[in-house]
Amino acid sequence: MVFRSFERRLEDLVTGAVGRLFGGGLRPVELGHRIIRSMNDSRSVGVKGQTVVANEFDVEVSVDDHDRFAEIRDSLIRELCDAAREHARDEGWRFMGPVQVSLEASENLRVGQINVTARMKEGDGANGVLHLADGQQVVLGAYRLTLGRLATCTVSFDDTNVSREHAEIRPDGNGYVLIDMASTNGTSVNGELVTQRRLVDGDRIALGASTQFEFRAG
Repeated sequence: MVFRSFERRLEDLVTGAVGRLFGGGLRPVELGHRIIRSMNDSRSVGVKGQTVVANEFDVEVSVDDHDRFAEIRDSLIRELCDAAREHARDEGWRFMGPVQVSLEASENLRVGQINVTARMKEGDGANGVLHLADGQQVVLGAYRLTLGRLATCTVSFDDTNVSREHAEIRPDGNGYVLIDMASTNGTSVNGELVTQRRLVDGDRIALGASTQFEFRAG
């Protein structure tokens, strides 16, 4: 399912004027498949028994392929990060820190070849962004953030399924913790009801049944 969604987005990315660049050589979707394969190979068991996978990926391609990706490089890296997050979420895997992808040229590789180095790495400090459904981005900092229906909340939602003061997000060491504030309809992360949860990159948060948004670290 993740492969299908990722491939569809990559097809949209390389259509039109940019599509002329991809008549031969390495296809962008192949990079996504290799990153996901690297995640599968990196699986380990965390201290709480959960499956932890690599979150940093150094991707090397040939000089010619790297030049062909130049026009869509930033968009391609964003899509590769999203593919990693989606695959981890679907498999129930966890990251130690934010997902990061680098794309570099190597003179040692021929056209069509890929080299991926994957590693697990903790975040360097507390930072994160909430990506709301309307496209708004809320940058988290060293302060408590409240979520609810009240206008006095840091982030307020016009949704009767959301309690007046529904949940809060607090900085905690190198990351953030989501806490449900005894809401009526509950708070969930990746479909699981929670009272308190340390957030990791790519977590999907739902307040009640209809208000949803995503946490991105880094």
